[in-house]
Amino acid sequence: MQIELFNETKQDVTSIVKVLKKVLKGACKKEKLKKVEFNVIFVDNETIHRINREHRKIDRVTDVITFALEDDKSMIVGDTHRILGDIYISLDKAKEQAEEYGHSFVREMCFLAVHGFYHLLGYDHNTKEEETVMFQKQEEVLSSYGITR
Repeated sequence: MQIELFNETKQDVTSIVKVLKKVLKGACKKEKLKKVEFNVIFVDNETIHRINREHRKIDRVTDVITFALEDDKSMIVGDTHRILGDIYISLDKAKEQAEEYGHSFVREMCFLAVHGFYHLLGYDHNTKEEETVMFQKQEEVLSSYGITR
């Protein structure tokens, strides 16, 4: 299991790196993924806005964007080792949302990382049924580490 975290901001993320890796490894174990690779990249609002505009044609800031390599079937290399893709998280937006929702920055970052992880696995929330499944999985992972609202 290889989970790499990259900080493309000037903000200090040392306080959240360890907990994010632990929670993401727990999500991998929950999904019975042993040989898996993916990246989490921390960016600012300006960068995620640009990514959202260029890749999704949505001209606004967002909290998390994923690029799932398995969406392109030619990138699937087999069942034993999976390279899932990249999760981009705006630290600025995560801080704003933590304050808005009245919970900790750590909780918001863990939620966004696990949310992105499930997007990499192909889960989505376009319908109420999809949302129920995806959000239940996320909450199971988060609550197993005592990360609640």
